[in-house]
Amino acid sequence: MTSTAPPLAILGSANMDLVAYVPRAPRMGETVTGRTFRTIPGGKGANQAIAAARAGGDVTMIGAVGDDLFGSEIRATLTEAGVGTTALRTVPGATGTAHIVVDDNGGNTIVVVPGANDTVTFLAEGDEARIAAAGALLLQLELPMEGVLAGARAARSHGVRTVLTPAPTQPMPTELLQLTDLLVPNEHEARALTGTEDPYEAARLLLDQVPEVVVTLGAKGSLYAARGAEPVTMPAFPVRAVDTTAAGDTFVGALAVACGQGRSMADAMAWASAASALSVQCAGASSSMPTRTRIDAFHKEAQ
Repeated sequence: MTSTAPPLAILGSANMDLVAYVPRAPRMGETVTGRTFRTIPGGKGANQAIAAARAGGDVTMIGAVGDDLFGSEIRATLTEAGVGTTALRTVPGATGTAHIVVDDNGGNTIVVVPGANDTVTFLAEGDEARIAAAGALLLQLELPMEGVLAGARAARSHGVRTVLTPAPTQPMPTELLQLTDLLVPNEHEARALTGTEDPYEAARLLLDQVPEVVVTLGAKGSLYAARGAEPVTMPAFPVRAVDTTAAGDTFVGALAVACGQGRSMADAMAWASAASALSVQCAGASSSMPTRTRIDAFHKEAQ
């Protein structure tokens, strides 16, 4: 089901997730025996694209994969989810990979090897026009900063709303924050950006740099803050987490779709929280992301 909202453009990474499921994650120098191993298309950009498409968005993915089997599989998965892949480049070499360990509590540790993602340092022909035609551009930090900035500059020049997930955590140029309309860090990223453990204080400090912030708080829900407005908090839906991989990306993709449909931020956060709650009950990243029908049903039932 496709929404009538403006299309979304996602400029971001595409990785093959190599996932090992273990009772507990190994400590440094330790070997543990895993139960299961899976390969699942992922990457923060591809994850947000699939999440938004399954949530009913009209989505275009801008990025790169390698000319290997992983690249072909990622492209096929995006296409099957309804994501437009015309702007997904194929370059010589390896597709990006993410090496993920998931424990029995649903927690995870991740090592990303960028591969083809490292070639996205510029906008290719047609990319700026795709961004200009979108209602919002979703960005993350798994691409080279030059590429992220190129996308953000194009969005600003065409009056397109920019939604930035500042992950993985790294120093960001002031210009990128100045080009960001909505920043969506998790509580750990918010702490790294501001130096404070209090998410309310972190959001307040971040508003000195961006006009709107949503801090995701895991099982504690989410917090929205905007300049000149009272903060909005949204509790999470109580569910048993099986795998939290890409829960944040699911939230961002669904949030972008809901905002594009003109919902209030509180309603959009609640709907995105429902999508995230469904995703953590299933194993994997892209494979765990719910459809719009499932989100609607869960959201209605849980209210």
